Amino acid sequence: MAAGGAADGDQRWLVECLTATLDTARDVRAFAEESLRQASLLPGYGAALTKVTINKEIPFGLRQLAAVLLKQFIKQHWQEDEDNFVPPVVSASEKVVIRKLLLTSLDDSHGKIRTAISMAVAAIGQQDWPEDWPELLPLLLKLISDQNNGNGVRGALRCLALLSDDLDDTCIPKLVPELFPSLYRIISSPHLYENSLRAKALAIVHSCISMLGSMSGVYKRDTASLMSSMLDPLIEQFSLILNSPVQSQNPDDWSMQMEVLKCLLQLVQNFPRLPEAKISAILPSLWQTFVLSFKIYHLSSIQGSEELDSINYDSDGSERSLESFEIQLFELWTTIVGNSRLAKVIGGNIKELAYYTIAFQQITEEQVQSWSRDANQYVADEDDVTYSCRVSGSLLLEEVVTAYEDYGINSILEASKMRFHESQESKQAGSPDWWRLHEASLFALGSLSEQLCEAQDSGFAKYNVQHLLEQMLTDIMATGVHQYPFLHARALSIVAKFSSVISKEASEQYLSYAARAIASDVPPPVKVGACRTLAQLLPESDQDLIQPNVMGILSSLVDLLRQASDETLHLVLETLQSAIKSGGDQSTLIEPIISPIILDVWAQHIADPFISIDAIEVLEAIKNAPGCLQPLVSRILPTIGSILGKPKIQPDGLVAGSLDLLTMVLKNAPTVVVKAVFDTCFVSIVQIVLESEDHGEMQNATECLAAFISGGRQELLVWSGEQGRTLKMLLDAASRLLDPALESSVSLFVGSFILQLILQMPSHLSPYIPDLIAAIVRRMQTSSIAGLKSSLIVIIARLGAYQIKVTTTALALLISTRHPELSKIEVQGHLIKTSTGITTRSKAQVAPDQWTKIPLPAKVFSLLADTLAEIQEQIGGGSDDESEEDSDWEEVQNGNTSIADDIIYSASVPSNANLSVEHLNAMAKVFDEDEDDSYDNDLTKNDPLNEVKLADFLTNIFTNLWENDRPLFEYLCQGPSDSHRSAVEKVLRK
Repeated sequence: MAAGGAADGDQRWLVECLTATLDTARDVRAFAEESLRQASLLPGYGAALTKVTINKEIPFGLRQLAAVLLKQFIKQHWQEDEDNFVPPVVSASEKVVIRKLLLTSLDDSHGKIRTAISMAVAAIGQQDWPEDWPELLPLLLKLISDQNNGNGVRGALRCLALLSDDLDDTCIPKLVPELFPSLYRIISSPHLYENSLRAKALAIVHSCISMLGSMSGVYKRDTASLMSSMLDPLIEQFSLILNSPVQSQNPDDWSMQMEVLKCLLQLVQNFPRLPEAKISAILPSLWQTFVLSFKIYHLSSIQGSEELDSINYDSDGSERSLESFEIQLFELWTTIVGNSRLAKVIGGNIKELAYYTIAFQQITEEQVQSWSRDANQYVADEDDVTYSCRVSGSLLLEEVVTAYEDYGINSILEASKMRFHESQESKQAGSPDWWRLHEASLFALGSLSEQLCEAQDSGFAKYNVQHLLEQMLTDIMATGVHQYPFLHARALSIVAKFSSVISKEASEQYLSYAARAIASDVPPPVKVGACRTLAQLLPESDQDLIQPNVMGILSSLVDLLRQASDETLHLVLETLQSAIKSGGDQSTLIEPIISPIILDVWAQHIADPFISIDAIEVLEAIKNAPGCLQPLVSRILPTIGSILGKPKIQPDGLVAGSLDLLTMVLKNAPTVVVKAVFDTCFVSIVQIVLESEDHGEMQNATECLAAFISGGRQELLVWSGEQGRTLKMLLDAASRLLDPALESSVSLFVGSFILQLILQMPSHLSPYIPDLIAAIVRRMQTSSIAGLKSSLIVIIARLGAYQIKVTTTALALLISTRHPELSKIEVQGHLIKTSTGITTRSKAQVAPDQWTKIPLPAKVFSLLADTLAEIQEQIGGGSDDESEEDSDWEEVQNGNTSIADDIIYSASVPSNANLSVEHLNAMAKVFDEDEDDSYDNDLTKNDPLNEVKLADFLTNIFTNLWENDRPLFEYLCQGPSDSHRSAVEKVLRK
C-alpha cells in the first residue's frame, strides 16, 4: 500500500475491508481478516488506518474499529526492540505521516475516538518522544491552554496523563515550569472545566510530584525550587477541593478528592522535610473529609442502606469505590503519623483519630453477606492482608503505637472503650446494628494484641487491658449466637490472641464454650473462632480440665474435617494438632481413630503443599503421642513402600509427598522404627535419587536419606546383610547429587546428606574423603544457588576443623609422653632471613629459604602455645585488659557450654593460618545453629574426640608438664614468641 497519492484509494479499500469483517457470512469475514493481515505487512497500512480513524465522514463504528487496529499496529510494528514486535518495522517517513495526522485530531468530537487517538499518540510518544518527536509536548501544552477548545483540552490531558508516568529526570525540570500553569488553571477553574477534566489535571500533577520525589535525592536543590513554586497554590486548591463534602458513593462525586489524597501522599512520602506549616494548613480540610465521608460510608457500606453499585475502574485499572477512597485516606493518615515532624502536629488528636478509625473498621453489610455464604472467604479475609478499611485501619493503629508508644496505646484503649460503651447504648436503644461497633472495638484491639500484651505486662498502659477486654467479652456470652455470629466469632478469636492477659477463669469459660461450639449447630464463623481458641488454649490449659473432654473435642474436629475445604481445612488441621498434643493418657486411643482420616486428607491434597504439610504435622503429633508410633508406622509403611517401589506410575506429587512423610517418621525415631522403614523403603529411595528427573522427588529423597543416616548411624551399614552394599548405595547417591551437570535446585539438600555421612560414619567414609572433596568443589563451581554453595562450603569447613582438632590433640598427647627419643628428632624451626627487599622467584631460585633446626618437642610446644593463644584471642576478642581476659578464660575452664561447644568449630586454628580457614570454621558454626540440635548431639555421641574441649585439654597438658617436669617445661618455653609464652603462663596462673 502506498502512503502518497493513492491514499483515498487506500482508505476506500480499507473501509470496504473493515466493513466485510463485520459481515454475517463467515467466509466473507475470514477473507477480509486475512486481507487485513496481509495488508499490515505492506508500506502505508498504518497511515491508511490513521486516515480512516480521523475521517469524520466515515461511520463511527468503522472509525473505532480502525482505531483498535491502529493501536495493535503501533504495538507490533513501531519499535524493533520491543517484546511484541512483528516485522516489518514502520518506515521513518510513514511514522512522520502518522504522528502528524494523529496530533491534528486530538480534539475529535467523539469521546471514544478521541480517547483512542490519545492512546495512540501516547503509545508513540513513549517510543519517540522527545528525540524523534520534539513537537509533541508544545502542541499538547497549546491544546490544554485553549479554553475555547474543550475537546482539545480533553484529548491533550488524556495524552499527558498516559505519558506522565514515563517522564524522566531529564525532562521534568524543563516540563514542570511550562506545564504547571496550564494544569493549575484547569484545577482552579471549576466554572470553566468539569470535574472530570480537573481530576485528570490533578492526576498529571500527582505524576509530576512522584517523579520530583524520586529525583529529590540527586537533584535536591532543583526539586526543592520546583516544589516551592508549586506548593502554595496547590495547597490552597487542595484545601478547597477537600472542603467539598463527599455526598454519595458515586465516584464522580469524589474523584477530585481522591486525586488530591494521592498528591498529598506523594508530598508527605517524598518530601518529608517540607515546612510543617505547609502541610499543617491542609490538615483541617483533611480531617473534615475523614469525618464527613464516614457518614456516607456508614450509610452505604456498613448499613448497606444504599444499593451497592457494581465496582468500576478508572483508565489505569484502579478500583473506583467508596471503600478505595477511604483506604486512600487511611494510607495518607498512616504516612502522616509515620512522619516524625508531622506526628508532633497531630499528637493532640490521636484519640479522635483512633475513635473514627474503629468506626470505619465495622463489618460492612457486603462482608456479612459474603462471610455468611462462605466460611472459607471469612477465614481468608481474616488471615490475609486484604484490601479493606478494616485492614487499613489496623495498619494506621499500628503506626500510632509505633509513633506515640505508651501515649498511642492509651489513646487507642480509651477510644475502644468509648466505642464499646456506644455499642451498649445502641443495644439498649434497640438498634439491630449495635453489635458491629462492639465487634469493631474488639477487632481493633486484636490487631494490636502483641503490643497490648507487652504493655500490660510492663505496666505502661494507663488503662487495664485485662479489665477492658473481660468487660467487653462478658456481655457477649449472654447474646444469641445465631443472631450475632460474627460478634461471637470475634470474642473467641480475641480470647486466643490475649490468652496471656485475660484471667484463668475467663480463658476456661471460653475454652469450654469453644469445645461446645465445634460440636453444636452454630454458624460457620463461630466454629472458625472456636477452632482458633482451641488451637491456642489447649496447650496452655490445665490438663485436668481438658482430659475429660479431649476425645469429644477430637471427635468434633474430625467431623469438621469432613466438612472443611480450602482455607478452613488448614485451621481445623492446626486445631487437631493442638488437641492431639493435649491428649495425655488418652493418646493411645487417638491413632486408630484419626490417622486414617488424616492420611486420606494428605493423599487428597498431595498437590497442595500447604495442606499436605499441615496433614503431616498432625501425623507427627500422633507419632509423638505415647503408644502411637508403632501402630502409625505399621499403618503407613505398606502403602508408602508400594508407592516408592513403583515411582514412575504414581500421580504427580505423590512420590515427593511420600518421601516427606517418611522423613517425618524417621526424625528422632528409635532404631527399631528406622530399621523397619529401611527394610521396606531404603533401596527404593536410593533408586529414586539415582534415576528420577523430578526435582521435588530428588530433594525430598535426599532429605530422607539424611534422616536415615541420622537415625540409623553406623548400624545402618549392616542392615542390608551384604558387606559394603549400603555404603556403596549411599556413595552412589552422593555421586549423582554432586554431578556438576545436574541442575542446582536438584542438589539443594545434598549438604545435609553428606554432613550426616561425615558425622555418623567417619571411619567408613575416610578413604573416600579426597574424592568427596573434589566432587564437592566441582558441584560448587557449577552451582547457581547461593544456599547450595554455602552448605557445601560448610562440609569442607567441618572436615577442616575436625582435622585440625585431630592434629592438635595428637601433638599434645605426643609431647605429654616426654619420651627421650623425641628430642633426637630435629625439624624446621624459624625462617632465616638472608636478604632484604621482596623475594622474587628468581631470587628464591638462587638463594632458597633456610630454616633453623630445633628438636621436635620444642616445635610441638610452640605449635600448641600458638593454638592456645589463638583460642584465648577468640574468646577474649583480642582485649588487652587482663582482668577481662582472665574472666573469659575462667569461663572456658569452668566448662561454659556455649564456648565449649564452639571449640569444635573454631579452636585450634593457628594464628598464622590462612584466613579462609577461619572463615570456614565460623560459617560451619553459624550454619549448624540453624540445623536440628540432634545433629550436634549425634556428633558428640559417636566420636570420643568430640568430647574433648580443646581449651581445657591444652590447659591440662601444659599444667601437667609444668608440675611433673619443670626443667623440660622451662627449656621448651624458650622457643615460642613472647605472646605465645604469655598465653601459656596465663593458664598456669589459674
